[in-house]
Amino acid sequence: MGQALSACAARNPELEIIGQIDQEDDLAAVMAKGDVVIDFSSHAATLPIAKLCAQHRKAIVIGTTGHSEQESGQIKAFSSQIPMVIASNYSTGVNALFWLTRKAAEILGPGFDLEIVEMHHRLKKDAPSGTAKTLAEILAEVRKQQLEKVIRYGRKGIVGERTAQEIGMHSLRGGDVVGDHTVVFATDGERLELTHKASSRETFANGALRAAQWLVKQQPGLYDMQDVLGLG
Repeated sequence: MGQALSACAARNPELEIIGQIDQEDDLAAVMAKGDVVIDFSSHAATLPIAKLCAQHRKAIVIGTTGHSEQESGQIKAFSSQIPMVIASNYSTGVNALFWLTRKAAEILGPGFDLEIVEMHHRLKKDAPSGTAKTLAEILAEVRKQQLEKVIRYGRKGIVGERTAQEIGMHSLRGGDVVGDHTVVFATDGERLELTHKASSRETFANGALRAAQWLVKQQPGLYDMQDVLGLG
């Protein structure tokens, strides 16, 4: 993602990269020169990066996933001091998928069974993907459910009939798949599937850069890509 961000930013005359930070590099040394930090590092690094941004009053775009609830809460707390965008996926197409998933769930109602299938490359460390989690959260919100009580991670053995309340979640890993996500709405006699497939990481990079340009004009607060795209 770092390479994709650099390549995409180089093609945008309105953007200038003033520092590229990797492990062991000193972010604080270049912080004063920039307006916004884009973090696609690791969930373990995001909290100290967000803290440093708050200290220097710099906006931050966060693309890491896999945070614990405690980490997530600590990171989001800094949004009272700085503008912050946190999104599980920066693709404009995926954010359209989020919007369409909500609308489909509202239109179809409780009579449809809900399943989510996601696939990523073999090197991805967390499962399910942050995008799949967001899709599940949307479905549970529409149905006024507590997600942790209805989510079902795969099935094995004699598990009994599927309940009407559960939301199925299935993670596939293999090859160099950038990211595929499908939401399935199934009922007797018909099935609706909403699918997004990413073929290049530049999709996410361009979205993150768009978020960065939007974010520097905002007041301190917590935002997501739905806000950036005006879909909220």
